[in-house]
Formats: sequence, C-alpha cells, structure tokens
Amino acid sequence: MKRKLAAGAVLSATALLAGVIQVSTAAQAAPTPSAQAQAAQQREAVLAVAKGQADPLAKALALGGQEKLVAKDAVVDADGTRHLRFERTYAGLPVLGGDLVVHQAAGGSVKAVDKAVTAQISVPSLTPKIPADQAAAQASGAVQSTVGIAADKDESPLTEVRQAGAAQLVVWAADGNPRLAYRTTVEGVRADGTPSSQLLVTDAASGQVLSSHEQVQTATGTGNGVFVGNVPLTTTLSGSTYQLKDASRGGQSTSDLKGRTSGSGTLYTDADNKWGTGTVSSGQSAAVDAQFGAAATWDYYKNSFGRLGIKNNGVGATSRVHYGKNYVNAFWNDSCFCMTYGDGASNTHPLTEIDVAGHEMTHGVTSATAGLNYSGESGGLNEATSDIFGTMVEFSANLPTDVPDYLIGEEIDLNGDGTPLRYMDKPSKDGGSADSWSSSVGSLDVHYSSGVGNHFFYLLAEGSGAKTINGVSYNSPTSNGSTLTGIGRDKAAAIWYRALTVYWTSTTNYKAARTGTLSAAADLYGAGSAEYNAVAAAWSGVNVN
Repeated sequence: MKRKLAAGAVLSATALLAGVIQVSTAAQAAPTPSAQAQAAQQREAVLAVAKGQADPLAKALALGGQEKLVAKDAVVDADGTRHLRFERTYAGLPVLGGDLVVHQAAGGSVKAVDKAVTAQISVPSLTPKIPADQAAAQASGAVQSTVGIAADKDESPLTEVRQAGAAQLVVWAADGNPRLAYRTTVEGVRADGTPSSQLLVTDAASGQVLSSHEQVQTATGTGNGVFVGNVPLTTTLSGSTYQLKDASRGGQSTSDLKGRTSGSGTLYTDADNKWGTGTVSSGQSAAVDAQFGAAATWDYYKNSFGRLGIKNNGVGATSRVHYGKNYVNAFWNDSCFCMTYGDGASNTHPLTEIDVAGHEMTHGVTSATAGLNYSGESGGLNEATSDIFGTMVEFSANLPTDVPDYLIGEEIDLNGDGTPLRYMDKPSKDGGSADSWSSSVGSLDVHYSSGVGNHFFYLLAEGSGAKTINGVSYNSPTSNGSTLTGIGRDKAAAIWYRALTVYWTSTTNYKAARTGTLSAAADLYGAGSAEYNAVAAAWSGVNVN
C-alpha cells in the first residue's frame, strides 16, 4: 500500500547508501507549502465533517439526552467511505471508554459502528461523594504506596512522588459499568531518573483506583555506541549557522539536554553542517542517531500510509539527547510531544537505536488513533503495535550498520548477554512472552502479552517454519500445527495500520483485534482474498479464533 511522493520528498535509497551526512541547502530551510500543507488542510476539512456530523449521529445512534459526541479523528477512503472517530461526553463530563468509530458510506448513511463499550451510559448522580482535593490526595497516596516497587520490567521503581494535579470529574465506563469518577495525573521520578506521569482514575464514591496508566512509555537497556553510521540529514540554514531542524518533516528537531532532566534543551547548531564523528566522544553523534531515527519514522509512516507525523497534523516531534546522568532509558512522552534518550552506563552508551525510536514514537501514533488502554489485552496490543512498527521503521531504513530483523532491541543488549529483548517469530524465547492466546494472557505484563500480536504479525508477514532472513535464522511455530505462507511485511503492516486507525478502540482485545484486521484486509484486498484468508489463518495460528 505504498503511495508515490513527489521527487525529493523523502530520502532516496541511493542517498542512504552513499554515506552522505550533509543534505542541506538554504532553500530547504523554507520549503513551499506543497503537499504537506495541503494534506494538513485536507485533514482539517475531514475533521470539520466529523464535527458537523457529531449531533446528527448522536441522535441516529439513540444516545441519551445528556450524551454528546466529540470528533477526534477521521479517515476517508478513496471511494468516499468515511470512518469518523469520536470521544463521548455525558452531562459535559468526558466518558472514559465512551469512544466509538462510525463507518459511513460516501452518501452519509451509517454502515457500522465500533464502540469501546456497548453499555448504556448513565449514572444515578453527578454529585461526587468525595471532594476533588481529597480525590487528588488519594491518587497521590496510591502512587506513593508504590515507591520502591517496579511497575513492570521496563520501569525502575519510583523514588519520588510529587504533588498530584487537580482531579477532574469524569464518567468511567471502560469496564462496562459506568460510574462517576475522578481522573488525576500524579508526577514523579523513577530510580533510574525516568520521569513518571501516572494517570489514575478513581471512583468518586469510594476512592477505589479503577485504572492506572503510566504516560511516559520507556524502552530500557544499555547500548554499544552510536548505531546509524553515516547517514543523510536534512537541516536548516539560519544565517551562517546550520540547525539540526528539519523543516521538510514538520520542523522536527534535536536538542541537547546536557545532563539535565527537564526543559526543552538547546537546539543543536553547527558551522559546517557535518555532524558527529560516529563516536560517543562527540555529543553530536547521539544527536545524529536521534534526528535520523525521527526522520526514518516520519518517512515510514508518510511513504506507507500518507501519515504526516505522529498526530497526522504535519507537526514534527522534538528529540532530546543526553538526558540525565548514566541514564539507561529512552522514552516518548505525549505531554511534551518529544522523544528523549539517555547516554547509558557511564554516559558512554547512548540509547539511540533506530527501532527504539520507531517503537517509542509509535506509542504517540497509537495515542492519537485507537488510544489502546495500557493494561490487559489492550495493553498487549499497544506494545505489539510499537514493536511491529518499530520493526517496520528498521526495515524501511535498511541501514548497513543495523541490518533489519524481527528481533526487538537486539543492539542495545538489555539482557547483558547479546540476546534481544523480544523475538517476533517465537516470543516465548525471551522466557516470558506468550506465543499464543489463552485466557490468562490479559493478566500478563503488557510487554509479555504483546507476544500474541507480535507472533501473529510475523506469521502473517513471513509464514511459519524455519527460514533465514538477512542472515538471521527464524523458526516460527503455530499453536494449531498449521503451515502458513506469509503475505509480506508491507501488506501485513498495512492491514495492522488500517485496523489501528479505523476499527480498534481503547478497549480492543485480541478477539476484537482479529475482527478489526479481517475488516481491514477486506477493505484493502477484498473479502475472501488470499490476504484476508491469511489474516484469519495467522490468528488461528496464535489461538485467536
């Protein structure tokens, strides 16, 4: 599902292999509005359609008199079919779990609706039994009780909990039992220096914690130096100085935190437009990795799906390098719309591997689309989505210094013995991930329950059995003993992306993911097509039937 772009819009394969770092001119500093601005305008026009449809659709769907739909996103197919994504409010309060997608024919008639929950939204009273300040204090106390305890294997223990933000009254419906609740953000710091921003939902009557979501997504590990080698970079000429800022990709840029753990950092500049030395002794080398990783992620989504940036609004993210001291993490944070990298052990192993960049920034894409909850089976799908598209970014970049594979975090050596963090062909090889679905999958850590989605994707793309790809040996089994033939990773990714952006909601589990990907395959390749049948067979191969 590749889309052809105008010449010069992306880095060519020839340029990637030429070892050229400098690809900047004064003209690139101020690109014309061109396709990027037009696409942004088109998206705003589509969103305007969704906003205009909100009230009529609320009536057509027989929502209650106190319920309203709020447009979040919209996708329009070539044939005019519209997929309008909405959040929901009740008596003016956000409904968590009230999101839905309305699928309309070109003429406007409703073809189908996908809801996060089917329960009728109704609460007996809009008056909370617990005041807002008490709810904020209780949320802070709930987080405080986890000090010294790691939330999951990718997060170090909390060491500091700061003042909680104001508690916002909401309606909690994600579990199918709508009730009045509070949503509170509690800030903190983890033992390894990672900032923590936990979003808690608590019952407005009892104070019970209904949901907890760490908004700072991390990929933890230690690296082995600078990863991308000699690569081209698009920069901005300002006066006589070059800035590590890419106007052709939404103004995305890279800044130097210089060991700090807050702030936006200092934008990198250079006199001769030659950045870094490939060694950690030059602070610019990590910045080259970060800037190229952001560009490769932008290019992959744009070339493959026509998506302009993480939020599909033409705005590029900021990358920050040299975060903290001896910091062995990298993380994406929606609140600053930024990607942040530490320098690793002894400040000599920057965490700037390309699939780390693709993985973490994909959390932003998921947040902007389906908004998959970061717990249970939805959390596993969230992590699998980041693994899948982090892998696709790696294949798309096709660097000779980081040969593409279906191994997650293979360069950063998280385990300290040269093994990758996760394996897509047989997830259980990591000692904890699930190869196939079972009723207990939802209770696993999301980095382990992601194995079901990762394994499905590998089977769909490459098929089952033993094979060697780019010098790496794989041997992927199926839970039902079937022999599968892959349809190729580009088609597999196109199906997953369409399901994510058109059919899935915040509460989608693996059974619903199967339904969504089958719908996506039917849209792209036809119901009953070889690709459609391959999707069904691959899900059966991981025991999702």
